[in-house]
Amino acid sequence: MSHTIASADSSRPVKLLRRFPLMAIGGAIVCSVALLAIFAPVIAPYDPTAINVDVILMPPSWQHWCGTDTLGRDVFSRMLYGARVSLSVGFVAVGISMAVGIALGAVAGFFGGRIDATLMRTTDMVLCFPTFFLILAVIAFLEPSIWNIMIVIGLTSWMGVARLVRAEFLSLKQREFILAAHSLGASPLRLIWRYLLPNALGPVLVSAILGIAGAVLLESGLSFLGFGVQPPDPSWGNILMEGKDNIQIAWWLSLYPGLAILITVLGYNLLGEGLRDYFDPKLRR
Repeated sequence: MSHTIASADSSRPVKLLRRFPLMAIGGAIVCSVALLAIFAPVIAPYDPTAINVDVILMPPSWQHWCGTDTLGRDVFSRMLYGARVSLSVGFVAVGISMAVGIALGAVAGFFGGRIDATLMRTTDMVLCFPTFFLILAVIAFLEPSIWNIMIVIGLTSWMGVARLVRAEFLSLKQREFILAAHSLGASPLRLIWRYLLPNALGPVLVSAILGIAGAVLLESGLSFLGFGVQPPDPSWGNILMEGKDNIQIAWWLSLYPGLAILITVLGYNLLGEGLRDYFDPKLRR
């Protein structure tokens, strides 16, 4: 009997992934990119910043799988280390935006009234500014660095999370178990932390996954324009920028980092869509 129970438990994840194929495909892509980034020092065949004038703009070969750039640096090695930069920006920026958005959305949704009105009108005002141009304006006054990019992206992308958490709290605080906990004397902090927030984390997790994809795109765009990660540090965006100047003679400088950005963003979007379906009670029946 125990063997039967163990077999049923082991087959459950397989059935779950078959039922939600987008989550399976997206999760596989995300895990693969993350493993490549984590083990970049082991996998990379060359130093990503090492200059070799003897192999400048060498096309893809067995020696250099993705070719070399204008300074003879191995593009494959630079892309592996660029994955670390892009994912670091994505996770840290989304962590900042989640912290700000959850805090403001929880306060607005729980207390309501003037506090809710003030916070939401402030959120609406920030939403009026084009995010990318706002980031460009802030970065222009700061020193371009990976930490500045993380902080700026995080502090300019919390609005959607705040509105999402507020909506979840407005719905949940009318439920019977919340009213019962309140009648038993639970403090506002306990109600938020113990009962409301855990039940609102499903949509927030989906938003966080999709936010990582957006942060990767933003970082790549900033680096492509020269406001992001600065050479010689590798980034998918600055490799693309170099490829733009040599598109006619070095196509690989544009193709491979472009594919890396496409596949990574696609993976996070598929994972987010799959999780959205998973948390939908109508689809879990």
